[in-house]
Formats: sequence, C-alpha cells, structure tokens
Amino acid sequence: MPGPENSAIAGRLREMADLLEQQDANPFRVGAYRRAARTVASLADDLATIVRRDGLEGLERLPGVGRSIALAIDEMHRTGRWRQLERLRGEFTPERLFRSIPGVGPRLAAKIHDSLDVETLEALEIAAHDGRLEAVPGIGPRRARMIAAALGQMLQRRVRQAVPAREPPVEMLLDVDDEYRRQSTAGRLRKIAPRRFNPQGSAWLPILHTQRGAWHFTVLFSNTARAHELDRIGDWVVIYFHTDDGPEGQRTVVTEGRGALQGQRVVRGREGECTRHYRALLAEA
Repeated sequence: MPGPENSAIAGRLREMADLLEQQDANPFRVGAYRRAARTVASLADDLATIVRRDGLEGLERLPGVGRSIALAIDEMHRTGRWRQLERLRGEFTPERLFRSIPGVGPRLAAKIHDSLDVETLEALEIAAHDGRLEAVPGIGPRRARMIAAALGQMLQRRVRQAVPAREPPVEMLLDVDDEYRRQSTAGRLRKIAPRRFNPQGSAWLPILHTQRGAWHFTVLFSNTARAHELDRIGDWVVIYFHTDDGPEGQRTVVTEGRGALQGQRVVRGREGECTRHYRALLAEA
C-alpha cells in the first residue's frame, strides 16, 4: 500500500494544473499535470521505492510523466518543496534556501538574490566560480571563496538539480518579454498575490504563461528588494522557461541604462547576443 507521499505529490500536481488553468495557461499543459496526478495517485508502489530502485528514469517511464514532470516529482521527493508551484502561489523565496549555507544570514541571502537573480544552490555555485558572487556588496573575494567551499560540500551530499543544457535564443526571450509587458499594460493578465513586499496580501503581480514552439514560459515582474529599492518593478521582467524533456531555466530582461545598448531591452548574462541581435536589426532596416 503506497504511503502518504504519493497522495501529497498527486495533490500538488493537481494544484499546479488548477493554478495553470486559472492563469490561462495552455490547456495541453494543464492536462499533462492532471494526467500525471492520476498516475501518481494510482501507483501500486511508493514513489520513494521507484526512485531508490530506478532513479529519475523510473519516474520518466510512468504513464503520462515526461522528463519535466519527473524532475518536479523528484524535487518534491528530495526536498519536500516544488519551486514552480510556490512561484505560482506567490510564495517562492530563494533567500530561505540561501540561508541554509553556513555563514549566510537573512540580510546576506537577500543581497545575493537581489544582486545575482539566482534561485538555486547550483546557480549560486556557478556565480561563485565566475567572479559574480565576490562583486555582491559585503562579500568580496575571501568570503566568496568560503561560500564556494561550503556550497561544494553541500552539493556533494545531495543530488544536484538539473540545469538546462540549452536556452531559448535571445530573440525569443525578447519577444516573450514584449508580449508580457504589452499584455500587462493592457490589463489582460491574471494577477497573483506574492508573499514578499505585500503586507495587504493583494493580488497585484501579473503572470503570463505562453509558449513558443517547444518552449514553455512563465513570466512575472521582478519582486525583489532591489527592484523595489530602484523602482524597477515595472521594468525588470523574470522569464522562466523549460521544454517537456528538460529542467527549468531563468533569465531576467531589463532596459539597459548605459553603453551602446542604452534604452534597449537586454537579457542579463547574454548581453553579447543582444548586441548582435540589435545590430542585425539595424542592418535590415
């Protein structure tokens, strides 16, 4: 007889389907989560047994469960949380995750998130090794090395979350960003009530679910302390993306305030590609 975990995860999959439906997502995506929920609820084995015996591949082989949903089930099994669902609820707070790193308190965790726009320990580890972490106010090279060492030990003790092997082209991300801002300005998007910076609990944050080919996108304005501080909530757009056979990734699109791209919408971390994109547009004009 399966244990309570199966029922709990099936319930979260149903909740995801309901939220996506309420937020006007693609009906096929809604149906995919409902089919997966029915599969999990009807399993003869515990999910823990399947994972222990067959790993992620065992979850992928379940009827109606592809790689993307298998990754979500695995995340819930390993951590008891599901970041995508928390985001749609308006509850996700990366700072709570970063506070699990030795030596990182609430204020530093907030600075890391607001400065780097990363949400996972794996993404933070990359930032620690490519020099971005030490540029965060209050960290510096020595502290960045200490955090990198702590992250290395933490990640060795657990299965690393998958990261996307590829991302949508910048042209596609900029098109999604344009759709989100146009629809938001026109008041056509559903709104959620984020937990952060929202003492009244009002539903003010527009959310968009859209698709381009095989890519699924969930889009929101950045609700970070830095965005509030600089009054950029209506400018900084966070785009989450995934395909049915891959894990989720994230990029932030902003209006560039200086340099050759001043005034243009730019994908953070992919500025070189954006430069080539805008040069190509000028050449075509």
